[in-house]
Amino acid sequence: MPKGVSWRIGLIVLFLVGSFVYLTPTLMGGKLPSWWGGLLPKDKIHLGLDLQGGTHLVLEVETPKAVEGKLDLMITDLEDTLVVKTIRSKQIVKSGPDRIAVTLYDKASADSVAKLLKEKYPQLELSSPVDDGGFYTVVLRMGEKEQQDTKDKSVSQALETIRNRIDQFGVSEPVIQREGIDHIVVQLPGIKDPKRAIELIGKTARLEFKLVDEGANPAPGMPIPPEDERLTEKKVDATTGATNEIPLVLKRKTLITGDLLTDAQVRIDSQYNQPYVAIEFNSLGAKLFDQVTAANVGKRFAIVLDSTIYSAPVIRERISGGSAQISGSFTEKEAADLAIVLRAGALPAPVKIIQNVTVGPSLGQDSINKGLMAGLIGVVLVVIFMTVYYKLSGLIANFGMVLNIIYLMGALAALGATLTLPGIAAIVLLIGMSVDSNVLIFERIREEMRLGKTAKASVDAGYDKAFLTIMDSHVTTLITAAVLFQFGTGPVKGFAVSLSLGIIINLFTSLLGTKVIYDFILGRTHVKKLSI
Repeated sequence: MPKGVSWRIGLIVLFLVGSFVYLTPTLMGGKLPSWWGGLLPKDKIHLGLDLQGGTHLVLEVETPKAVEGKLDLMITDLEDTLVVKTIRSKQIVKSGPDRIAVTLYDKASADSVAKLLKEKYPQLELSSPVDDGGFYTVVLRMGEKEQQDTKDKSVSQALETIRNRIDQFGVSEPVIQREGIDHIVVQLPGIKDPKRAIELIGKTARLEFKLVDEGANPAPGMPIPPEDERLTEKKVDATTGATNEIPLVLKRKTLITGDLLTDAQVRIDSQYNQPYVAIEFNSLGAKLFDQVTAANVGKRFAIVLDSTIYSAPVIRERISGGSAQISGSFTEKEAADLAIVLRAGALPAPVKIIQNVTVGPSLGQDSINKGLMAGLIGVVLVVIFMTVYYKLSGLIANFGMVLNIIYLMGALAALGATLTLPGIAAIVLLIGMSVDSNVLIFERIREEMRLGKTAKASVDAGYDKAFLTIMDSHVTTLITAAVLFQFGTGPVKGFAVSLSLGIIINLFTSLLGTKVIYDFILGRTHVKKLSI
């Protein structure tokens, strides 16, 4: 065997075996034999939404709401801090989308609060106390940088929260990624109930416990104190299924939030056989719940989720232990979804669905069939053309093309890439590219043979002279694929992945895979004229 041929053949065989090992789970349909285990791969090639059906969502995080939410939390924190410091305040309110105004009764209190705010929130802008008709107002403002940091963190937190919800919902192989400044792309392949999944993803799930203001008139249109808010409690009649909305006036101040939960599970009420959600607080939440219930025995305590009252029971006695329950007219699915969003946590800001594309599984299977048919027709036509036009050398090029396809599919499986319909289009394109490289080489070999060189010298010169041309064309295409991957989304990324892998593999098969066959044949036999 000619020098240098052995290791090249060994490399080709090694890659071939590796490709089949990684492709085995796909070829076996995921039904692997019992001895297949350990370090051997078990994942099939993932199929995109356009091939197996599913839902593609683009969500927009309403980041200004995250800034407002942070200001609300600061107001609550400030109220508690001033109570502890025994400083009386007239009011603490948002005076704009980025600022809080603290109004006090005297200059000394205003100076003390200004000093306190400077220490507590050094990153925020603070104004000097201003005389406001006998009262003194201090304004705390969130600067542009702080706002932007809050917005950026809200998108990152929303991404993780949505991922946790989807993981608990049980969707296999979801794609959840950030896109741009405030967008999140969610792909749910093979999902059977897209409407339920969308509701689960989009629910803000901000859980709050607030006291009911029994002294205020809940009727719509009636004035209520500025420290109160009017919300509605939904009640469903068990016999008729009719929904009634009962208005209630609640204290704006949130006593406990869902951030203090450690668990939420669905339970069945043994008396009424109705599902409810049992919740558990962490140590801080349990302490607060104990204090709040002890201080408000006989009062109504509203459980509010996303500005809707789920229940408002009367506190009969002090509740210790950190356990509570959210009851309502739930179906088992509704209770299960509520438990999921409570366990995963609340979104830091509401999300808005700006794109919703659902692909049915039958359409996906049709796409697979058409894609495979297109690829098969492409392979057959290329094989026939190369065999007729380049004879025996054409068969060598066809061998390189088959290697190309096997290596590419093996690489997709090894990297856990997702195969999409545009990805199949890229594979069909690469079938043409693989023989195109060999066409360049064969034409150079023909030129050398017309100059009277021997078969081996013509082959060596043909590969050497075509090398730079092939390399240039592949590198420029690879740059294009990299740009598509960086800035494209969804199916475009699938096309870019298949194209990039195919280009790299094609360099190997066209410059080394087919050359080693020539070297093997010409090294063992005295060929005077090539079949080309």
